[in-house]
Amino acid sequence: MKRWYLYPFSLGYHLVTGIRNTMYDLGIFKSTKFKTPIINVGNLSVGGSGKSPMVMYLAQYLSKHYRTGVLSRGYGRLTKGYEVTNYESNYKMVGDEAMQLFERFKNRFVIAVSEERVPGAKKVIEDMDLEVLVLDDAMQHRAIKPGFNILMTDFNDPFFKDYLLPAGDLRESRAGYKRADIIMVSKCPDELTEETKRYYISRIRPAYGQKVFFSSIGYDENVYGKDKMLPDNNLNYYDILLITGIANPKPLLEHLAKFSKRVKHLKFRDHHNFTDDDIKKILAEYKKLGEYKLILTTEKDYVRLKTFDYLRDIVYYWPINVLIDKKEEFNQIILEYVRKN
Repeated sequence: MKRWYLYPFSLGYHLVTGIRNTMYDLGIFKSTKFKTPIINVGNLSVGGSGKSPMVMYLAQYLSKHYRTGVLSRGYGRLTKGYEVTNYESNYKMVGDEAMQLFERFKNRFVIAVSEERVPGAKKVIEDMDLEVLVLDDAMQHRAIKPGFNILMTDFNDPFFKDYLLPAGDLRESRAGYKRADIIMVSKCPDELTEETKRYYISRIRPAYGQKVFFSSIGYDENVYGKDKMLPDNNLNYYDILLITGIANPKPLLEHLAKFSKRVKHLKFRDHHNFTDDDIKKILAEYKKLGEYKLILTTEKDYVRLKTFDYLRDIVYYWPINVLIDKKEEFNQIILEYVRKN
């Protein structure tokens, strides 16, 4: 148990979330279902479990076949209500994750934010004439009923080993996995044996009709800055100041260690809103480095850091993608759901 001394409070949390879920299961609380196919990517725990790369993968893949939209809460933004991301948007208006999607894909698919998922979904589907909508992080937002649920769980911190808040990191009981159609074990090591897969599947105990897939993080072969790029195998020539504002920077640190041993890491909380004092601290650390140096960050953090004039020309980001084991089978399941609905 992670924080065993808080276990008594977890019992109260379990009672509250259990009653809430039961109310939705019995239809006492209303859950809105849409005619348009909706795929939700969520998890049971707080913190990073690979939802954003999966949303990115789905939207990119589905947009080749259907008019696709993404709807997220827009976490960390300074606005409220419904917004569609466009060339005039910034992370303060729509949040860093929506902005990250737009920076990479532009108008290939629609990217909207709304803290109220039901009216937000209704508006984006109708206004943009969508054929499929991908929901980001709505597993516990049960006022909307997706037609298809993908549950993400971190290989290094799977839900079946976790506990309810505040003793652990689960936002609802482990039984919530039963609402999923696909359970995706994310952030797997590159060398994943069949024996390990069987172990995880045995611990997950998928219900009838549920499928379990495994995925890993794939890093680009280049890091990118303003109007420039640098091959990853050139990173060993530089002193690197790594800036992260994500829930779990460990995979990035492990990958970066393959290319450079001269790394200084400044870790901020997830979705951190960088201040002028933060930038002064970053620049002070940057000046301490050697002659050949650069600032490296994640794609999500880059959309915030690049807004500061002093950093714009010296900061690079490292794009990632999700690599899915049995990708063709996964893609076929997704396409079949959309086609039939």
